[in-house]
Amino acid sequence: MPISYDIPEILDRREGPHGEVVLRRHGELLQIIANGCFLMDTSDGRSERLLVDVALDALDGRAEPSVLIGGLGVGFSLAHAAGNPRWGRIAVVERESAIIDWHRHGPLSALSAAALADPRTGILETDLVTYLNETSDTYDALCLDIDNGPDWTVTEGNDGLYSGAGLASCARALRPGGVLAVWSAQPSPEFEGTLWNAGFQRVRTEEVPVARGVPDVVHLAVRPG
Repeated sequence: MPISYDIPEILDRREGPHGEVVLRRHGELLQIIANGCFLMDTSDGRSERLLVDVALDALDGRAEPSVLIGGLGVGFSLAHAAGNPRWGRIAVVERESAIIDWHRHGPLSALSAAALADPRTGILETDLVTYLNETSDTYDALCLDIDNGPDWTVTEGNDGLYSGAGLASCARALRPGGVLAVWSAQPSPEFEGTLWNAGFQRVRTEEVPVARGVPDVVHLAVRPG
């Protein structure tokens, strides 16, 4: 897609419990900015789709697996999951009511309307870290994309998700043999080590090829059982 040098247009700006969230248009792209930090845009989506695909592949043919997607974002992961009939229940945790609004009634609905209308899909408006600490629900896969990666969190409270204690919460929310997939804007060998130390198995990192620069990656791990 051609690079636009237009000045970004602010479509909506809201103050939420975790700070400012902005939706803006830059040329043909829609962008989400949180507290001045660029989160994502609609330019590509390959790595977000990879997040869902590698998790499903690692489940080794499990029938109608359930998936929890952490972070609605611009909707690439949700739309891709809903486009695959192999998935069963599709739950999405999103803490920002503004982002949910932009998908249900705003410009991002062009990407997610069909997925939101899918009877398998449910949106949970809550903080992911809180949800994982408190829920009794379990899933076959957790596909997490709430930060720019384990080493570059959007808010300070997210740091604990990538620690041993946070990964223990992820493991509790997974069924035996379930898959944890974590999106990152850069590889994190340290996080790979934390996954092994937390008791996960089959830990590996999948990269999205790029012409230059650091690739987006998906860290993948399997709960024993």
